[in-house]
Amino acid sequence: MNSKLVAALTILLASAALSQGRPLVRMATELRCQCIATHSKFIPPKAIQDVKLTQSGPHCKNIEVIATLKDGREVCLEPTAPWVQLIIKAILAK
Repeated sequence: MNSKLVAALTILLASAALSQGRPLVRMATELRCQCIATHSKFIPPKAIQDVKLTQSGPHCKNIEVIATLKDGREVCLEPTAPWVQLIIKAILAK
């Protein structure tokens, strides 16, 4: 075979293999719990910028509530805390 053809096929196969592997790496990082520990002490709603609620599923057996504070920090909240449940109800009502 022509060496240019072999080189082109090698590059093509390598790029195809690498591009097909990327979603698997991404899926592997998404198939786990995001919260290692949770925060149960009250955080004033004025300090919270955004709240993300993740239901339990194959990626994690826990319901996860992740609050983004106005200073940019992300805090995992304890979903069983009464004040967190009020926030969850308010989010689900929207």
